[in-house]
Amino acid sequence: MQIKDLAFKQFINKSKIQEAVRGLAQQINTDYKEKTPVFLPILNGSFIFAADLIKQIEIPCKVSFVKVSSYAGTVSSGQLKTLIGMDASLFNQDVIVVEDIVDTGHTLQKIVEELKSLGTKSVEVVALLRKEHAREKMINVKYTGFEIENEFVVGYGLDYDGLGRNLKEIYKAAN
Repeated sequence: MQIKDLAFKQFINKSKIQEAVRGLAQQINTDYKEKTPVFLPILNGSFIFAADLIKQIEIPCKVSFVKVSSYAGTVSSGQLKTLIGMDASLFNQDVIVVEDIVDTGHTLQKIVEELKSLGTKSVEVVALLRKEHAREKMINVKYTGFEIENEFVVGYGLDYDGLGRNLKEIYKAAN
């Protein structure tokens, strides 16, 4: 499959994605059974994952959104730009950040620091994908769907220059 100047091949099929989402939701349902967490999906990339995950959550919960950007083309710029902030107080709340992919971890670290500075009770992260760099830096992601190497991926909310988010499966750049 071709998107702009890059060729992609299937990497993770839709049944494996849905199986991972169900497993993550089960873990969260168990861990937060006596709590009412606030899910904080990071837009734009996590919107499909977040929707599928939250539909599987059986405990009381709230949902708010934040939009940040740190990408320039196919690599993380490391610069966090908050585009749209949170519209609800997170003071004394259990927050679960929902990420599509944790790449370098720079953006996630800054988000978690900012959330903790707002007086949250707890902050955990659920990510569909976590790359090797984030594992090497020991970026704390409590709930991870798939551990991947340093692949450039699209589909299921992930994009290449705005394209490919609508794909039902995850594709990686073909070398």
